[in-house]
This record gives sequence, C-alpha cells and structure tokens, in this order.
Amino acid sequence: MGRKADKPEGARSGWKLLRSETRFEDDLQRLRDDEVELAGGKKIHYAYLERADAVIVVPITSAGEMILLKQYRYTVDEWCLEVPGGGMHDAAAADLEEVARKELREEVGATAQELRAVGFFYPANAMSDETCHVFLAEGVEFTDEQKTEASETIEIERVSVRAGLELARSGAIKTGPSALAILLCEPFLARYLVGANLTETDTSPARPWCARKVRRTTGETR
Repeated sequence: MGRKADKPEGARSGWKLLRSETRFEDDLQRLRDDEVELAGGKKIHYAYLERADAVIVVPITSAGEMILLKQYRYTVDEWCLEVPGGGMHDAAAADLEEVARKELREEVGATAQELRAVGFFYPANAMSDETCHVFLAEGVEFTDEQKTEASETIEIERVSVRAGLELARSGAIKTGPSALAILLCEPFLARYLVGANLTETDTSPARPWCARKVRRTTGETR
C-alpha cells in the first residue's frame, strides 16, 4: 500500500499535495486523508483507501464449464454470484500467478492446467487505489474441499461458458469486478461457445442469483 505517494501525475496536472495523514489502518487497508491545493489555489481534503493489489480468477473446467461462486456478502445482505479472487495484502513475496492459484485452490478446491494473465482494472478509482489483475484459468479440476476463511460463506455453481457471459452482460452478476473480469476473458473463450447447448435455465435473467434472504450458509458471515 502507499504507491505513488507523491502523486507525480497529479503534480503535472496542477494538484499539489500539501500533507497526508492516516485516519484508520488495519491488515487490509489504510484510510488516507490528503490536503491538496488545486490549480487556482483552492485547497481540498481528499480521503481514500490504500489497498494492496488483488487477483480475480475466471475458472473454466476441462469439460468447458465456468465455475462461479455464490457468496453471502454481509455488507449488502445478499447472496451474490462471483468468481474467485483475493488480495495481495497477506501474500508477502508471492507473485500474482501464485496468488491466483492460491485463491482457486482455497475458494474452489481446484487446480488449473493453464493460467493466462488477461489484464487489469481499477475497481473503485474514486475511493481506492486498488488494482485488480485478471487471470483466466483453464483445465480446472477439483482436487479437494474448499479451504475458505471463517468469514467466507460460499457455494459453488457450474454454468456453461455462454451462460456465464450472459450473466455478466445482463447484470445478473452484480459484483462489478467479477462481471468485468468475465467479460475481459471473453476473447479467449470462443472455442467453448462452438456447438454449446444453451438452456432457458442457463440464461434466464430472472433467476435469483442474489436472493435477499439467506437460504443456507457454510460458515460464519463476513
């Protein structure tokens, strides 16, 4: 955390950093409060979260299915459809690919024959400096049970690749980083779409992927 502390691009654009303070900090993030002088002399306070990089993994099995996670999210009190992912805050010297494989192993209980780095994006660049790195995992095979954290309440869903793409496009996947990660992988998924069967159940936008009432949990909530 704390990258680009002196904001060189901001300085070139007329944003002068006067001082910076930490308002809150834990193992995941730091709330930073900067006093900035803008071009023209006006001074403002800009508070945002400094967070470590994160990885997001789009898993495709050897049978051509996309693996999705139905996860209970305490903040919105909903079950939300997502793909595996996690932060680098506790990864020490590990590289991005290593962390991607770790998240796949822990959240899905699976390994991948091939891991492709697809790209990156900023999930909330008005409020956080976090960068999400997207990986496409192919040849995914289940090897063991999930080893989730106590706060992770997760169920595994298998859908066709075509259905997964439609869920991302239609807004049925409401977790923005997961939906974008799936769509960024689309150019590499064409071979899974040839001759694929698509049932009405796969694509129905009305399917309650994010239900207001929690129907079943597998651990403590986060």
